[in-house]
Amino acid sequence: MDYQSSKSPVLNLWGRFGGSALGRWLVSKLVVLKAPYFRSIKPRFLELSPGKVEVLLNKRWSVTNHIGTVHAIAMCNAAELAGGVCLDVSLDRRFRWIPVGMEVKYLKMAKTNLRAICEYPGYKTIEAGDVVMPVSVIDTNGEEVFHADITMRVSERPSAKQ
Repeated sequence: MDYQSSKSPVLNLWGRFGGSALGRWLVSKLVVLKAPYFRSIKPRFLELSPGKVEVLLNKRWSVTNHIGTVHAIAMCNAAELAGGVCLDVSLDRRFRWIPVGMEVKYLKMAKTNLRAICEYPGYKTIEAGDVVMPVSVIDTNGEEVFHADITMRVSERPSAKQ
């Protein structure tokens, strides 16, 4: 089977609707319909391609903590969404994945809207095993306020095993 001979359903949606603000909103809504927990942060995909995903997390009252900054767990959610979708749209369809760990660093107070960016340029070489997806959360000043390294367990889909 050729690499990515059958694209991720999310990547197909993005290819069809990602060219407009309304389409990006629709894709974002459909992704959180499949994974409803992420609805709590109301994410918006800004970029979605094999090897790179960018998610917008707007600072609003429901994602802030007692000191008025974006809550750490909201940033964890945005990071997991960006890392998971990046792996999903990048991975050869013979494989599936599940997160098994996350190491996070809180670098600065998150006082603005944020972008969770996952880049994995070596996506074509991913095989079964553990893969670490790096996610940077950047504020509107371009500063990294949070970093996550998310360990994903990649395995063959049951139908792909011989």
